[in-house]
Amino acid sequence: MTSTLAPSGIDTAASPARALVCRACSARYPLAAQHACYECFGPLEVDYDTAALAAVTREQIEAGPQNIWRYAALLPAGQDPATRVTLDPGLTPLVAAPHLAAELGITAPLWVKDDSANPTHSFKDRVVSVALTAAKALGFTRFACASTGNLANSVAAHAARAGTPSVVFIPSDLEQGKVVTTAVYGGELVAIDGSYDDVNRLCGELVETDEFEDTAFVNVNVRPYYAEGSKTLGYEVAEQLGWRIPAQVVVPMASGELLTKIDKAFAELVEIGLVEAPAGGWKVFGAQSAGCNPIATALHADTDTITPVKPTGIAKSLNIGDPAAGLYALEAVRRTGGWMEYVDDDEIREGIRLLARTTGVFAETAGGVTVAVLRKLVESGRLDPEAETVVFNTGEGLKTIDAVAAQVGPTHRIKPSLRAARDAGLLG
Repeated sequence: MTSTLAPSGIDTAASPARALVCRACSARYPLAAQHACYECFGPLEVDYDTAALAAVTREQIEAGPQNIWRYAALLPAGQDPATRVTLDPGLTPLVAAPHLAAELGITAPLWVKDDSANPTHSFKDRVVSVALTAAKALGFTRFACASTGNLANSVAAHAARAGTPSVVFIPSDLEQGKVVTTAVYGGELVAIDGSYDDVNRLCGELVETDEFEDTAFVNVNVRPYYAEGSKTLGYEVAEQLGWRIPAQVVVPMASGELLTKIDKAFAELVEIGLVEAPAGGWKVFGAQSAGCNPIATALHADTDTITPVKPTGIAKSLNIGDPAAGLYALEAVRRTGGWMEYVDDDEIREGIRLLARTTGVFAETAGGVTVAVLRKLVESGRLDPEAETVVFNTGEGLKTIDAVAAQVGPTHRIKPSLRAARDAGLLG
């Protein structure tokens, strides 16, 4: 559950972070490499000095770098640029989607937050930059993770940039695009014959061994810091909308952590006075695939019991059958008046194509899940078509190209002549 490395590396004179706090029982711990509570085994998250956060101004943020570090004063580590382990991700496009809105019957502004524009083409660059910056401060000398693909890409790339050894663990049936885009960075890549949950379980065991004492597993022993990086998505959306929070967001769910941290970011911005909450608050909606939907299933059954599943289906980046933050995702959705839905593989493929055709954004399968769920939410009346909405695309479609490769291709095949072009109807 913890590392023997000294907990003194986080500079609390510069950082607003003050402690780790249990999300279940509120027990407090030093800012160390620890992810679970010794009292109740609940997950830990970073607790902040509210006065330090409240001292941050819009002008300070706007004068910052064109990446996530413009929010450094709201993050647990990285206040000194020289201490950062980063690819400088963030400030990705917030794409207006009027054609998608029209097709779905949405009359209010609809936006796509396109995080495929990050350095390794997924939102994971945000969480890895924050996690590894904290890991460096805590004295770790090797970087690692358990991953369904995007996190592996990011950890390997960050390690390469930093000149630090890395070892990442993935399921052996991962999409080839994600295998190649991890292996190319030259670190150790370990493919495991099992599901992501099997991979994660092994990493939880490795982190307790002497041989991995110097290794920061971004989503295990430094997970509290890793999770905080997701907040920058919420911060950016609010800033890009002119310092306001949208009425509705639709977020893909694997562990459920991304959804909870976007909600947390909005709440923090309101609490410290950088934005005002929209009239009636904001609603958070979660999106899962039918092949791995334990959080949505629990919501539909009106229970807090999340039953682990064996994942199937094409949305492998969301295939976490035993979601660590599932209960907290349920809490956020219920508290805000949102909902969760899930969609099958055919709906996911259609979601990918619909988003590409209407916005020019080619999403990976997780983005297809989100757009397909958006459609389902509108059709069911769960999502208000007259309220401003932001949906999140968390990764690049070229990583999961096989998902739609059989469905798209040339619309014409002709000989290289003007007559052939005319015969094909290309001249009107």
